[in-house]
Amino acid sequence: MWRYQIGDTVRFISTYPHKIIISGRTKHFINAFGEEMMIDNAEKALDAACEATGATIKEFTAAPVYMGAETKGTHQWLIEFDNPPADTSAFMKIMDDNLRENNSDYDAKRYKDITLDTPQLVVAREGLFFDWLKKKKKLGGQNKVPRLANNREYIDQLLELNETAHI
Repeated sequence: MWRYQIGDTVRFISTYPHKIIISGRTKHFINAFGEEMMIDNAEKALDAACEATGATIKEFTAAPVYMGAETKGTHQWLIEFDNPPADTSAFMKIMDDNLRENNSDYDAKRYKDITLDTPQLVVAREGLFFDWLKKKKKLGGQNKVPRLANNREYIDQLLELNETAHI
């Protein structure tokens, strides 16, 4: 652990024998509205939605959509599926319900849609995340797509590239 890069969170699953799992990254979170969503919450919710719908995910990222004069805040999910769900609305409902069940802060913000509205899904074109990493000259095993961001820097770049042809 002494060599491990600071920024990852670990969870001890056994003290004898000593066993840990890497449970997320401290810089991969969304807390724009006080919802305290960490990567572990997101991955569990996506797993539940995939299991229930038969979908499989290749890559994803999510970011907040900030409140406007006439709109509530929400989360926008950009997902590239290997096998998309037949009903994306059902997929997102299962994911949202799971997030609410496992994250009381998120649930409080989603309560009656007072602060956070229903999350949005944008289905990414095939190869989008690969193209984005390639454009940024970040291809390779040590470079990964940021899963959650507390700002729109990554998702806006990806959404713009999603509208264009492959590189």
